[in-house]
Amino acid sequence: MLRRTATSAEGRNLLHVIKLVSPFVMVVVLQAAIAGFSLEVMSSVRAYVAGEALWSRSQKNAVYFLNLYLHSGETSQFAQYQASLAVPIGDEFARWALERDPVDVEAARIGFLQGGNHPDDVPGLIWLFRYFSRVSFLQNAIREWAATDPMLLELSIFGEVIRSALENGPIQDDDRLRFLSSRLSELNAQFTVHANRFSTVLGEGSRAIKVTLTCINIVTAATLILLLIWHTRRLVLQRQAFEDALHAEKERLAWQASHDWLTGLSNRRAFEARLQSELDNAAAGALGLILLDLDQFKSVNDSCGHLAGDRLLCQVSRLLQQGRHAHDLVARLGGDEFGLILPRCSPFDAVDIAERLRRSLELFNFAWDDRCFAVTASIGVACIADRNTTLEDAMRRADAACYRAKEKGRNRVQVESGRPGVVAVAARPREAARA
Repeated sequence: MLRRTATSAEGRNLLHVIKLVSPFVMVVVLQAAIAGFSLEVMSSVRAYVAGEALWSRSQKNAVYFLNLYLHSGETSQFAQYQASLAVPIGDEFARWALERDPVDVEAARIGFLQGGNHPDDVPGLIWLFRYFSRVSFLQNAIREWAATDPMLLELSIFGEVIRSALENGPIQDDDRLRFLSSRLSELNAQFTVHANRFSTVLGEGSRAIKVTLTCINIVTAATLILLLIWHTRRLVLQRQAFEDALHAEKERLAWQASHDWLTGLSNRRAFEARLQSELDNAAAGALGLILLDLDQFKSVNDSCGHLAGDRLLCQVSRLLQQGRHAHDLVARLGGDEFGLILPRCSPFDAVDIAERLRRSLELFNFAWDDRCFAVTASIGVACIADRNTTLEDAMRRADAACYRAKEKGRNRVQVESGRPGVVAVAARPREAARA
């Protein structure tokens, strides 16, 4: 059983940890994905830039070697022309394969390899074309690229025409030679214009992509930072709330340990601790200690039940707290027994307060279910001037006075002065009237 409980607790702790770190993991994974995507896009764009340089140079070389072959008839120069022309033609075949539906990836790969692109760059070239060909900058670059198709076809045809013409020997017609040479120069100029535009569009697109991806990375990094701040703040607030709740719980438990659950007054434990503290304070002056027992509590309990008895105790506790100083302490010691600690209180004032309480209870009527009960109390007062008095002795003296008040007929105040015997103190009419 304990093992299952421990396993369950470990599982809950693991889920809690996962819940705490999952936002960070998600943002980090997103950041990594964006970074990987950025690298892939930039690498593919770089591959197109490198391929454009090779494509442009090969077209110029094809025109250059074909022009040399036109004037010299050297077969090696025609072979160089063919090798140079194969590069843009390979790229052209790759583009056609990617524009088909469905896409012919293998034909595109072969075409790009024929175009002289590095094998490691070919997947990126295919990926960028397939999924980003409708992006404005790449769309414009492809448009410039496709515009050279008729020129490549014308250059291929020129090559075959010139080779056929040179099979019978050098061309003797100067006008024809000038025409062919002039047309090759025009093709070279046209190739140059489209190559420059292609390069410019790729450069602008590359810069735009760099800025965009940089902004995205900054946003995700800022999101991660804000998430970290928010999560840390939430943890701090949770910890603060936990500490506040713990502090409140400690205070509640401390209050419960030192107070009576029914009346809210201090209990015997807190009463005795306060009394000992007052007795230890030698400079505090005289101390009044009052113990009070209700005289009719048992009859209320027996005739009306414990709920009525509890209601009576609550009402008596509120009456005892009326007019008390902030430094006075009223406590329920148990059952129907109450106690008061009156610091810095002379014997005369302590007796006066006790008599006021007796008179207030005497005038108080408790009603329950259309029945009315007279409530009185037997009160014992101990006036302590000697701070060498022990807690037990102080309580014994006040308890003895309370007991003597009960013996003498209840509803009276008895004072224990510290001398042998107990002295009864009669109520003073004027003070009783003020109470």
